[in-house]
Formats: sequence, structure tokens, C-alpha cells
Amino acid sequence: MSDFLTHECGIAAVRLRKPLEYYYDRYGSALWGFNKLFLLMEKQHNRGQDGIGIGCNKLNVPTGEPYVFRRRSSERDALSTIFRKEIKGLFKMGRKTGLDPKDPAVVREHFNFGGEVLMGHLRYGTSGEFDDGSCHPYLRRSNWPTRTLMVMGNFNMTNTGTLNHALIERGQHPVFGTDTQTVLEEIGFHLDEAHTDIYRRLRDENVPGSEMPDLISKELDLQRIVAESAAPWDGGYSICGAVGNGDMFVMRDPNGIRPCHMLITDEVIAFASERVPLMTVFEADQKDVKSLDPGSVVTIKSDGSIHDGQFAAPRKYTPCSFERIYFSRGNDPQIYRERKAMGAALVDQVVEAIEGPMENAVFSFVPNTAETAWYGLMDGLRVYRRQQVRSEILEAQANGTLDEKTLDDLILRNWPRGEKIAHKDIKMRTFIAQEKGRDLLVSHVYDITYGVVKPEDALVALDDSIVRGTTLKKSILKILSRTSPRKIVVCSTAPQIRYPDCYGIDMSELGKFIAFQAAVALHRKAGRQSVLDRVYEECKAELKKPAGEMVNRVKGVYEAFSADEISEEISRMVTPEENEWDGEVQVIFQTIENLHAAVKGPCGDWYFTGDYPTPGGYATVNAAYVRWFDGIGGRSYDLPL
Repeated sequence: MSDFLTHECGIAAVRLRKPLEYYYDRYGSALWGFNKLFLLMEKQHNRGQDGIGIGCNKLNVPTGEPYVFRRRSSERDALSTIFRKEIKGLFKMGRKTGLDPKDPAVVREHFNFGGEVLMGHLRYGTSGEFDDGSCHPYLRRSNWPTRTLMVMGNFNMTNTGTLNHALIERGQHPVFGTDTQTVLEEIGFHLDEAHTDIYRRLRDENVPGSEMPDLISKELDLQRIVAESAAPWDGGYSICGAVGNGDMFVMRDPNGIRPCHMLITDEVIAFASERVPLMTVFEADQKDVKSLDPGSVVTIKSDGSIHDGQFAAPRKYTPCSFERIYFSRGNDPQIYRERKAMGAALVDQVVEAIEGPMENAVFSFVPNTAETAWYGLMDGLRVYRRQQVRSEILEAQANGTLDEKTLDDLILRNWPRGEKIAHKDIKMRTFIAQEKGRDLLVSHVYDITYGVVKPEDALVALDDSIVRGTTLKKSILKILSRTSPRKIVVCSTAPQIRYPDCYGIDMSELGKFIAFQAAVALHRKAGRQSVLDRVYEECKAELKKPAGEMVNRVKGVYEAFSADEISEEISRMVTPEENEWDGEVQVIFQTIENLHAAVKGPCGDWYFTGDYPTPGGYATVNAAYVRWFDGIGGRSYDLPL
């Protein structure tokens, strides 16, 4: 994804099933679980770089001793820094006290993260300021372990405003307006209620106070608490939480929008946003890593017992297709195959766009995450050329014109030529992300390979997706044009992004989408401002309806145009105005039909089609249009519905 766009968070959780002594004896380290948490997070570092957080619950801690711990940081290189500091602190304590920092008993007593329940979060923020306080996990403390709660997740709720209003109506005083705080407080409220009911019954039965903590802990029903808490939620989420007594839960939204995977062995129960990190870190087979079912919650009691149940009925399965296109690491075997298929699906459009023989074209990719799809495109082009050669050989043979020269020309010429043209400077990108004057520097994020593209060549550059087109216009096309090709063709493995996302990706402002800008420009060129005005009134009318009755009125903006017409306008819009190169730019997009053909199984496509999986999506898209029309920026899915 060449556009600068934040997205997705990552979660990792490790629940040890053996005492620390077991891991010390077998693996030589009482920090086995802590190290596995680090590796799970490192293998998912692509999912979050704004900040990180880690948490730990220790089981069966003596009264008066701390049992829950947390560290968070939004500093650069926070992941390695936090883990390194914690381990250094352990060994520094050992030098001061003379205790052996490798001893499992010392680790458990003196190391904050020497517990059985470990959780970690990688943050890509879609709201709020990027400071330590905005990093997960969030913590709700109490002097009752069974009322202490730590929560983290990969999610967005579309109805945060409504949820916060419900807290206020209940009599609570929410301090923060984020969906994370809302989720924490909602689960915390129902946890408090369950705890209080059990406590009062035990008190009325004259149970001694010293016996109450264990009895309350045994009776807490996390599945019921989660089900009651999640009943009003509208969004996409995978959420992990831990109660101070050591009970733990992991849940996934009823539509399966956000991903979550689980591995269970004799030694550990582990969770992660992606499958491959679990396979790699624990050396597990693919068949042993299970994807959580939509609407399911896995609960693990403090005694280690596991229950996998439903907190809500599963709905239509609509996993986010951007996981397949871009977010998840490409070494997952299924995702790797699908990304190659997405590249191959563009062959017919690419062949038509280069307007000439393949020998007069160079095929490349930008950015590096598009490389897997590029392999698929190259495979597809070679298959296309082989079929073409076969037909030409048969035709020449039938005409009696097949000779050695003709055969050499057919076999040796006109094959697709792949080259590495664009090189991304990661350090420059990081600097620009923090620099207010980034527009002045963005054209230097990429560099090119000189001397490869000839003046008669068409240069084809494959991208994962094109969202805003900003980097394409201000950086990529300016740099690619320095190779002086006769034409530049930019291919998106994703279809045109026409509608906001409200389930985890930072794509909520409708007016920033290049496809939407193109449709608006076409209307205004044709003198059809009245269409835009009509859609505005229709969106306002929809927002007065109950969320479950709304429809997507923004579709009316696109109805007058074909996908090709919008692509042509996008091509014009992203062509740099000031450029010595005078060649043609063409932008082509994946078709929705080909996307579904490439992705095996269900595939959420609301940002392409406008067909949302939850009622909050329709509220979001209509609100986004109203905000754009009124000139109001910012997110459109955190208002009361």
C-alpha cells in the first residue's frame, strides 16, 4: 500500500500450562513464556508501530503482594526496548541482592512478568494521540482480584458515542471517549455486577472472608459476562482480557471481521492475530492452529480449564479482505496463494494497457508488500504468452509457414520482463511520518533503478491498493517518470476503494478517497451538482432512521459511471502537473469479481461495494458523506446513533 495509511492492531497472548520450573528444566529458562510473547509480537510487528504494551497476571499470589503488571510505550523501537529493559532489570536485581535471576522461584517473585498469563499489544492508532496512555492494554484496578480487569484488542466500534452515552445513563462517569475505554468499562461493569452478586450471597451464607476470594473466583462466569457486555457492540473486534484472579478470555466479533487464531498444546495456550506467528514461534503445524469462530469466546479459568463457547450467534461471515490483500504477513500459505492469484487476475487488463508487445514492457512492483502479487502477475503473463505462442505455432504450421526462424521468433521473443525498479527508503518514510512538511520530502521516499527502462517501454508498477493517491502523485509517479518510459501503468490488486471502513482500518474520511474524488469531479464536469445535493439530503434522512433500517445512499454518487470511467479520471488526477516527462499514465484496478475468485472462502468487501456487515457501517457511510459535504473532517463513526 503506497499511501501512508495507519491500520490494524496486533494481539498476542500466552497462557502457561505448567509451572515455571517445568520450562526451566526443559528449555533452560524460566522466561520461556516471556520470550515467546516477545517473539509473537515481533512476528506481528507489521501490525502496529505507534506503540506497544504488555501485561501479566500471576496466579495464586499471597495476599498483600501485587498480582497484575503492565508496561506501555509509544517511543520508537518500543517493542525491543521494553523487553530488553525488563530483562536487564531482572539481572540488575540479581546483582544487587545476590539472588540467582535464572532461578524460577526468583523469577516468579521478583520479575514483574514472571507469571502464567502474559499478553501483548501492537498499536496502530485510528484515533487519539499516540502517547503511552493510549496504548493497550487498558487496566481497571481494584483491591479485589476478581474485579481487576486488563483488556486489549484489535477493534473499532462504530457506535462508540452511543455506548458512552449508555454508560452515562447508567450513572457512570466515563473519562475517555474512545471505544477501548468503553469496552473496558462495559466489561468491568458486568464483572462488578457478577462479583457483587456472588459476594452478597456468600456473605448472607456467613462464609468466612478468608474463603470468599477462592469461591468467587471459582463461580465467575466469564462467558456470560462477555455476552452481556458485548450485546450492544457494533463493530469488528478481536479482544483479549484477563481478570486479576487469573481468569482469561479471548473473543471474536460475530461477523469474523477481525482475525484471531489459537494454539493449544500441553505446555501453552496461545493467541495471535495471525496464524503464521503461532506456527513459527511454537514450531506448530498449520492444522494445529485454529481460527476462532465468529461470535465465540474462549475462556481459561485460573485453574487452567478451557471452554470454547458462543457469546453471540454468528452472523454472515465477512472477514476483512484487506487482511488478504495487505495487512497479514505474506508467509501464511493461504495468503501467499491468494496474493499470487490477485496478481494473476490482472493479466488481461495489463496486456490491454501496455498497448504493444510484452518485450516493450517492464513489469515491477511498489511497495515491497506487493512483491507476492507481482510473482502471480509474472506467472500469469508467462502463461498468457505460452498460450499465445502455442496458438501462433499451430497457425504457422497450418499455413505451412513454420520454419526455424519463425519458431525462434515465437519462442525467444516477446516474453514478460520483470525488474526491481522502485526502492523504498524505510528510514526516510519514518522521518517523513513525523515531519510537518512531509509534502516537501515525500518524493524521496522511493528511489529507482536507472538504465533498465527503454524509451519504447511501458513501465507497469503493481501496488497492493490505491486509497488516496497522494503518494502515487507526489512521489511514485514522479520518480518512475525519471526512467522516461512511453507509458506508466499502475495496477492495484485491490478494487477501487469507494466507501469508508469503520472496523479497524483508518479509512473513514470519504473525501480523501481518490475514487470518490474522481466520481465527484465527473459529476461536476457534467454539471450534475444536483446529484451530489440529492445524495446529501438522502444521507441526512437515513441518519434519522434506526441504525438497523439504514441503507447506503452514497452508492448514488457512483451509479452514473462505469468502473473504467472512474479509473480514467483517477489516472488524470494522479498524473503530476509539473513533470518534464510527457508520457501517459494509466491506473487500473482489480475487479470485485476477480478479487472474490482469488480469495478462497468468504471475503468482506464493504469498502469496495458499500455493502456493510453491520448496521453501524451504514450509519458510518451516510455520516461520512454528510461530513464531507459540510466540510467537516475527522472520523464519522464515533457519534451517537
